[in-house]
Amino acid sequence: MTLRELILFIIVGALILGAGFVQGWNTALLILNMGLISAVMSLGVNLQWGFAGLFNVGVMGFVARGGLATVLVSMPPVAEAWAAGGMRVILGLLVGAGVIAAAVFAWGRLHGRLRGLVVLGVLVAGFFLFRGVYDAGVAAVEAINPATTGYLGGLGLPVLVAWPVGGLLAAGVAWVIGKTALGLRSDYLAIATLGIAEIIIAVLKNEDWLARGVKNVIGLPRPLPYEIDLQNDPGFVESAAGLGLDATTASTLYVKLGYGLLFAAVLIVLLVLAELALKSPWGRMMRAIRDNETAARAMGKDVTGRHLQVFILGSAICGIAGAMMTTLDGQLTPGSYQPLRYTFLIWVMVIVGGSGNNLGAVLGGFLIWFLWVEVEPIGAALVTLITNWGFWFEANILGLHAQADLSAGAGSGSWQAHLQDSVAHLRLPTMGLILLLVLRFSPRGLLPER
Repeated sequence: MTLRELILFIIVGALILGAGFVQGWNTALLILNMGLISAVMSLGVNLQWGFAGLFNVGVMGFVARGGLATVLVSMPPVAEAWAAGGMRVILGLLVGAGVIAAAVFAWGRLHGRLRGLVVLGVLVAGFFLFRGVYDAGVAAVEAINPATTGYLGGLGLPVLVAWPVGGLLAAGVAWVIGKTALGLRSDYLAIATLGIAEIIIAVLKNEDWLARGVKNVIGLPRPLPYEIDLQNDPGFVESAAGLGLDATTASTLYVKLGYGLLFAAVLIVLLVLAELALKSPWGRMMRAIRDNETAARAMGKDVTGRHLQVFILGSAICGIAGAMMTTLDGQLTPGSYQPLRYTFLIWVMVIVGGSGNNLGAVLGGFLIWFLWVEVEPIGAALVTLITNWGFWFEANILGLHAQADLSAGAGSGSWQAHLQDSVAHLRLPTMGLILLLVLRFSPRGLLPER
């Protein structure tokens, strides 16, 4: 680690510590935990963009696949739903996959006009067969106590198992996208990733049998004890009292710190692997392909195949991060997956930190998440300061005082109220301003690629 990198990481660490002293350590640990998850996401995007120049704007979809994995792996199965129609749903999905496979087989084996007619016939007949089997099973499953379940549940395994499974689910989607769009121009890849991400979110919202849709899945198992259990443990209460903390505060800090250690371990492992990949012959080849695809093809390199590899790896990392985030939240809420947060913000982290530099991606993850969280309270404090000064100026310099017509918006007070109402909207212009400043004064990011 260079001196510049060390100084920047110390500055970001000092900002988080400052939040702890000013706003409380619960807030600081929450920023730290989400910063670790954001760093993992930006590391995955940096693998795709920084190593290979692949423009992925469907980060949200891969993160959502990781979140879905926590439900499918950790939640207990709903026995009544499985008995009512679970096997029929699975059979319907197998029929759908079989229809697609038959259509692909026919397309590859037949030729001419007959090929189009056979494929069309297979797809039309298969569609009605699929819906006939699948719809009845879905209706039966979703009718089982929809207020609390109405879905199949999961495998009932430890939630930590869901993290690598989330990576595998995201990698599977990335393989489908890559086989479809990686041979095209970069703008087609961007459109494909964005479109499939929206499809994934639409499926999560509407297929209640899978993960309750917009009803959300709450009460996900945790890798750490619940705060209430710690508060009822005499040994923990005694240890907290020895540190001068009450049991409630100590339990929340203990749990958040535990999550931080788990997330930090994952980030460190992924960062080490990414650095080893970057410095390996494979990493040098990826950067050579990124810089000049034509020359790489002339030297016999399989450009599309290598792009598929790195695209799958980066997407898998985003899936792991999505599973970690859902575990931290303790619930899956498909309605919260917004492109603004899970695509735009991650790209800002990569660009500000330094595209092509793994440590830069991690730094950008921490810094941008800290600013995203703290812009609103900092803005509120500044607005309060400005409005207090404005009231003092009007009262002491202009001689104005509170009058009855203020309720109609006239005279003193209207502009102060407008500023206070605008605090919640400061995040987006702040992110844009930071991005413009970095691109102007450090176009390659705070930690440029070596």
